[in-house]
Amino acid sequence: MHQPAQRDPQTHQRAKRLHRVLVCAAAVPVMLIAAGCSSDSGSDGGAAKDTAGLGATTSANATAAPPVRAAAYKKLPEPCAVLSKKTLTELVPKGAKSGKEGTSTDTASRGSCSWTSLDNNGVKGSQFRWLNVSLLRFDSSQTQGEGDKLAASYYAKQVQEAQSVTGAKNVKSEPVAGAGAEGTAVRYDLKKKEGAFKQQTVVARVENVVVTIDYNGAGLAGDKTPSADTLTKAAEKAVKEAVAAVTSANGSGSDNGGGSTSPSPSKSASPSASPSKSASKASPSASASKKS
Repeated sequence: MHQPAQRDPQTHQRAKRLHRVLVCAAAVPVMLIAAGCSSDSGSDGGAAKDTAGLGATTSANATAAPPVRAAAYKKLPEPCAVLSKKTLTELVPKGAKSGKEGTSTDTASRGSCSWTSLDNNGVKGSQFRWLNVSLLRFDSSQTQGEGDKLAASYYAKQVQEAQSVTGAKNVKSEPVAGAGAEGTAVRYDLKKKEGAFKQQTVVARVENVVVTIDYNGAGLAGDKTPSADTLTKAAEKAVKEAVAAVTSANGSGSDNGGGSTSPSPSKSASPSASPSKSASKASPSASASKKS
């Protein structure tokens, strides 16, 4: 009777030890699973980082701006030499040698020249002519774009400005063939205190260069008003000659903007600093009053 009572503590102790062993054995897979999850989580994080880095690189490459085409023409001719002596004699008969070059801080990008002619016949009246040639060249720029496109935009702006001059009457526009990539002649009447002026503005673009011819005439002191058709024809002849001078100044080996790229972003000629604006602001009536 007493032996079973003595065995009970031992049996109880063995049962407790067996319980602990089973509990620990059950805990081991849980720890391994937890460790495994922790290891996988770290691996996934590294892969995510690698993937993110690859995506950022790909995105950066995808958004990199492509190189722009280099401008076809690199320089401008001397503005006072773009018209032949014969042409000047026709347009400004008494002022073929009166060419005055406009001020420019960058002669490779902009230039202008103007001529004044007054054929004074005393009491029979006078014939006044004023001619201005403006040249503006645009470089290609990584930030602003290709030179020919910048020139095309400025060309359109010049034509629009010529068509909307304050006080202009009988405004007419017509395309000019054979004057580079595109050309437009705008003519109108402008009344001044000295007389009735016939104004012609012819704008042409050749590659990345815009040429603007401003030409006006008037009969003063009672002389007859010149023919608008004759003046327009003369101005169109002048713009074609100026365009040819631009092409010649850059040589026949021009790449015409094809294929090559601009080595670095360069400043394009600023339309706001264009000599043609100063030319268009020149008052023909003021010039006439000085001569009359």
